[in-house]
Amino acid sequence: MIDFEPKYITFDMHGTLIRWQLAAMTRELLADVVPADQMDDFMKSFQWQRLDEVLGPWKPFYAVMHDSLRKTLARFGLPYREADGQAIVDALPTWGPYPEVPEALRALASRYPLVILSNADDSQVMSNVEKLGAPFHAVFTAEQAQAYKPRYQAFEYMFDQLGCGPKDVLHVSASPRYDLMVCNDLGVTHKVHVNRGFEPSTPGYSYHEVTALSQVPPLLGI
Repeated sequence: MIDFEPKYITFDMHGTLIRWQLAAMTRELLADVVPADQMDDFMKSFQWQRLDEVLGPWKPFYAVMHDSLRKTLARFGLPYREADGQAIVDALPTWGPYPEVPEALRALASRYPLVILSNADDSQVMSNVEKLGAPFHAVFTAEQAQAYKPRYQAFEYMFDQLGCGPKDVLHVSASPRYDLMVCNDLGVTHKVHVNRGFEPSTPGYSYHEVTALSQVPPLLGI
């Protein structure tokens, strides 16, 4: 149980609430470009290239995706096709939630205001939010904050807009690297890692760990 009454429950969205399909889609798109024996290494490199791209000044999500893919392919000496990057950008708003998410969100919303902080652009995010099937108090994007997670600026923008501090929220994410480590640095005392297998657990960052969002309402006595 979490012995805490948050003013807001804040969420990462893609990969936490919305089913993250980027890896499978990239493998399919690039099956004729990346040799099969290099694909696993390529995917790891592409994952961390995206992280590197968002650590600098803000640029639109489509630029993050195109630049990440182009630089990763160049690292492997492979050709870049703009259509591949654009296909990923266009697909993101069409993705829907993990099966257990809508019901769990509705249970949490019965008691707490829910908030999203997403590393997406304004033009992408609401299509995904509508598929979640639950009410949200606010949805904030990297475009609004002019910074992507894991930069502090993204979280500080959210706190400023909500008029609250780090200790007032329960933050829920599937990513220790993008969310939970930074939340710990900023003083967010109450955190939940929805471990969907994307990243290794980092228990030193003092969060509750679950494997599905449906396990979060019981932590709060719902």
